[in-house]
Amino acid sequence: MASETFFCFLFLLFFSVSTVPSGFTLSTVAISETSNQTLVCALNQETSLVCSSFPQGIQIPVNPNASFSAIVAGDGFVCTYSSSSASSSIHCWRFSANGTNMTHKRIHQGPRLNELEAGNSHICGLFNGTSRLECWQWLGFNSSMAPSFSNLAVGENFVCGLLETGKVSCLGDANSTSIENELRRNYSAITAGFRHVCALSLENDLDCWGAGVKPEGKFTALALGDDRSCALTWLDGTVVCWGSNNFSLPESLRTIHFSKIEAKRSVFCGVAAENFSLYCWGDKRFEPSFMVFDRVMPGPCRSQCPCGPLPGSGSFCSSGLICRPCERQIQIPPAVPITPPPPPPPHLKYKATVWSRKMVAFLVLGCIGSLFMLLVFVFFLIRCCKTRGCRIHDSGRLDQIGTQPNHGSNQVQNPQTQIQNTPVVVLEKRLSQLASMGNAGQLVEFSLQELLEATKNFSEECKIGSGSFGSVYRAVLLDGLEVAVKRAETSNSSSHFWSTKRQEDKNKAFINELESLSRVNHKNLVRLLGFCEDKNELVLVYEYMENGTLHDHLHKLPNSPLRSWSKRIKMALDAARGIEYLHEYAIPHVIHRDIKSSNILLDAMWTAKVSDFGLSLMGPGEGESHLSLRAAGTVGYMDPEYYRLQQLTNKSDVYSLGVVLLELLSGCKAIHKNENGDARNVVDFVVPYVVQDEIHRVLDPKVPPPTPYEIEAVAYVGYLAADCVTLEGKERPSMTEIVNSLEKALTACSMSPPPSPLLSRATTRSSV
Repeated sequence: MASETFFCFLFLLFFSVSTVPSGFTLSTVAISETSNQTLVCALNQETSLVCSSFPQGIQIPVNPNASFSAIVAGDGFVCTYSSSSASSSIHCWRFSANGTNMTHKRIHQGPRLNELEAGNSHICGLFNGTSRLECWQWLGFNSSMAPSFSNLAVGENFVCGLLETGKVSCLGDANSTSIENELRRNYSAITAGFRHVCALSLENDLDCWGAGVKPEGKFTALALGDDRSCALTWLDGTVVCWGSNNFSLPESLRTIHFSKIEAKRSVFCGVAAENFSLYCWGDKRFEPSFMVFDRVMPGPCRSQCPCGPLPGSGSFCSSGLICRPCERQIQIPPAVPITPPPPPPPHLKYKATVWSRKMVAFLVLGCIGSLFMLLVFVFFLIRCCKTRGCRIHDSGRLDQIGTQPNHGSNQVQNPQTQIQNTPVVVLEKRLSQLASMGNAGQLVEFSLQELLEATKNFSEECKIGSGSFGSVYRAVLLDGLEVAVKRAETSNSSSHFWSTKRQEDKNKAFINELESLSRVNHKNLVRLLGFCEDKNELVLVYEYMENGTLHDHLHKLPNSPLRSWSKRIKMALDAARGIEYLHEYAIPHVIHRDIKSSNILLDAMWTAKVSDFGLSLMGPGEGESHLSLRAAGTVGYMDPEYYRLQQLTNKSDVYSLGVVLLELLSGCKAIHKNENGDARNVVDFVVPYVVQDEIHRVLDPKVPPPTPYEIEAVAYVGYLAADCVTLEGKERPSMTEIVNSLEKALTACSMSPPPSPLLSRATTRSSV
């Protein structure tokens, strides 16, 4: 009964907290520095406190059965915040440098708090509903005259906050008025260090007071220490740091994407977005691993999230969600209305009418002539398709399904004998744009000679596949690094028109892939290492994926290791996480447009990564579409709504991934031959069995039959796949929902047996 009452109180608390603005925060990570000792504390998924000191010695004697909502810390103290339906409490432990002298004190018992922040010495909070400021451990400070704040920043002897207007207001020492004068814009967030303050504008620009040189760019979160600072980039969630003695982020942490960061004096910590591990830096005692805890809560639990839950955080809260931060949209001023031209003078009206009649005759004759030319064009187009074969993109003709593709028409020529007048795209402008965003420095510009030697002159012996704009070769560079080299093939068509058009398409695909991959960085996306642009040669260089394509493991390799349902669901989850990053976290968002099993590659550790961005497009946002866009993709995987309406949204990638899920379950190709030798779509074949709860009849026979606890996870993935291939895009789940569902399925598939409430058909949003 006591536990039931506790969960009722917890539910009421979460419901109340969710009504406050997104600017209010409660921290789940805290750092304390005293003397030569550093203490890092965090809440784990049971909302209980875990702490680690460097060097070891400090132990916080908290009740192991207690549950906390937030924690803060400062010089020689750690405080926990707990709340019930109507009240809250703050308990603090003060300790000496060696951790032996420990004192405990409850400093608050009363109304609940929306925000709690600690400086080096002081603690301040905002009360729920009234946003009234209260501070503890601060002798002589009077908060009764403080205005209503929406965001707090506590420094050594001052506290600042944001007013409802977004302006900064500060209380405390005499220098606090200088902060108000320095930070004059409207802001969305403010953070304080020991003696300096930084704030983020409504456009995610950074302003600082007392911090010296600051980095340029847009950011989403800040962590300020003594005379050093770090910020979370708006572009991709990586961290940049600056400050005295050339302070910077350690090299090994620069590719990690973080969901939140915290700081105290010289120590900084961040929660990784990928797996919620806690990494800390700024003190040599953290080196070389930097990881303090392998899994911590990235934020407080709430009952509702205005901008949706944080992906992958569902397991932390027994009741409620951890919210993702809301993205702010920069307002674009309305266009200036164009004044229509004045009507013609009266004496010209008659002449205009007469001329219009003449124009009607010319218009009719022009339409007839244009129609005739169109028919002639269509005739030659059909004739060309019959002789050469037309593809939307790498789809193959239906009558060639099950046979090896013919590469004869695209035979690679030796570079020394290539046609010299082949049209080549000029990359200087695009590369200068990438350099302006700081991406070009991550790529290596290879020489053509180096790549010729590494690929044995682009020989067939080194060829391992083909992509959106050319062939792919396995190569070993001079330093021994094994890479994959994709070379754009020049067209050898006898028709100048078709040669130019096909080459323009390849050049565009090259630019798309170069731009897309230079902007993104995720463990489930194939990493671009560099490029080569030399006369007629356009080449991209990638990390080498030792275990080939998912398509080969499903349809070609008889002894593939992917012969268990948990491994196959793991492959689907990896690919979904990569696509989710493109849709949700890449700036701007990316739509891949060609998700298929042959574009999902497997590295040496059997991690699946999405590849081939030749057809990708930047944007649009959720609920928007690219209008009147010529459909592109691969037959069998292409979204029928996109093909029919020519309106591209990120739900088109969802459809394609749904087809891949059906491939994983059935072992059938997207387009395959049935028993009679006729072409059949895997969607038409498998989904009816899913609807009838008979998926066991169409499972891949190459995989051992699922155990009783595996079949529940497999059926759950079947329902998810059916949702993904729903005809109407708006009815399909988002990539975040897909990732959450696949995480549940993988967990259930790995448990023996799984808890019965873990999976249910309703949780897939299934409309079938």
